[in-house]
Amino acid sequence: MTGEWCVCACASAMELQDPKMNGALPGGAVDYRQEREGFLPSHSPSPGRKPAQFMDFEGKTSFGMSVFNLSNAIMGSGILGLAYAMAHTGVLFFLALLLCIALLSSYSIHLLLTCAGVVGIRAYEQLGQRALGPVGKVVVAAVICLHNVGAMSSYLFIIKSELPLVISTFLDTDIEGVWFLKGNLLIIIVSVLIILPLALMRHLGYLGYTSGLSLTCMLFFLISVIYKKFQLGCTIGRNETAVESKSPPSLNTSCEAQMFTADSQMFYTVPIMAFAFVCHPEVLPIYTELCRPSKRRMQAVANVSIGAMFCMYGLTATFGYLTFYSSVEAEMLHMYSQKDLLILCVRLAVLLAVTLTVPVVLFPIRRALQQLLFPSKAFSWPRHVAIALILLVLVNVLVICVPTIRDIFGVIGSTSAPSLIFILPSIFYLRIVPSEVEPLYSWPKIQALCFGILGVLFMAISLGFMFANWATGQSHVSGH
Repeated sequence: MTGEWCVCACASAMELQDPKMNGALPGGAVDYRQEREGFLPSHSPSPGRKPAQFMDFEGKTSFGMSVFNLSNAIMGSGILGLAYAMAHTGVLFFLALLLCIALLSSYSIHLLLTCAGVVGIRAYEQLGQRALGPVGKVVVAAVICLHNVGAMSSYLFIIKSELPLVISTFLDTDIEGVWFLKGNLLIIIVSVLIILPLALMRHLGYLGYTSGLSLTCMLFFLISVIYKKFQLGCTIGRNETAVESKSPPSLNTSCEAQMFTADSQMFYTVPIMAFAFVCHPEVLPIYTELCRPSKRRMQAVANVSIGAMFCMYGLTATFGYLTFYSSVEAEMLHMYSQKDLLILCVRLAVLLAVTLTVPVVLFPIRRALQQLLFPSKAFSWPRHVAIALILLVLVNVLVICVPTIRDIFGVIGSTSAPSLIFILPSIFYLRIVPSEVEPLYSWPKIQALCFGILGVLFMAISLGFMFANWATGQSHVSGH
């Protein structure tokens, strides 16, 4: 992904050069072939002529770096809430749900790549315009902004809650009364000194190395969680190693794993799992910068990334749950002793990981805003910098005002996550793939329709029970 890439210029040029970029469906097989010839590499170039690349752009990011970037986009703060999700669903039920969401995420990426291959568009917002017209472009941009702002907020919330604990442990002082240990101040400092410079990079590919470092940090977190399980054993009732349990009386409070369970908090857990697998806004930019890009190669990048994250998520949730059982909180790190040296290193690793992930998540928001507000403008450094600054200011204000990370997981996981995973890819497939290629009543299109309906049901059920919990005052039963 280290090639010459400017999302705004590429997408706007694409829109200007193709008179059919008005949301209308392809009219027939002739149009379909013309679109492919206009956007995609030619299979039989003229003698002595270099094969045409997508928008005359040749991706240079290796397969491995692309896996790092997509894995980093998938892996985020949601990993800290998965043990909490397992506590409210049971071990086997959780793993079954996690596998289903991983498979569905891979299928939805297949739908996106298929649509991108049909019309030669590798921008999520432009797919929305092709499928639904200008309204579709606005809806897609809004959903991407909502989801990624939520993701950035969850990352900064972890910095806000964990960084003061780490610094106070190093200084051997109490957080209370020390002005420079205030979480709100620290997230502003981190945003200005670390996140902003990385977010100002012009190309997403340059963040491949930071993505690799971020994934290494989270792998260390996983190894430490497994080690602490065998070191601590059962922590129920042992307040020196874990915070006091705040579990509702209905949950099991003994050191006995539940294979299947259900309670009112379960409807927070499924959105947390969905939130943990959303990477769809980043898929098409990574595809654009992939070396020797093809649908099969990009699908392999997605499958490897999703498979790796499924293993990491499953192991983290299982061993975290088997350490704290029903007392585990929505942010698992708060369950461990603050004075434990290994956990201190884990906190540092997690802080580094989420800090380095924020710039990767910011890129699709900026691209969406540029597509929406400045579709015909060439790249501009002042605008590039201004959008990043405004986004970081807004997210910092949101994190300072929101009291709990679980509510961020729940709301974003119930709204933007099903839209990005289920609803939008299925709509794109139904509207963009021409009937000459896939008839309306063909099995692939029936699958896509069922996929979209599943997303709508997922959103409605999760939001309904979440609002019911808030209305009955049960939203703060557990978690922070």
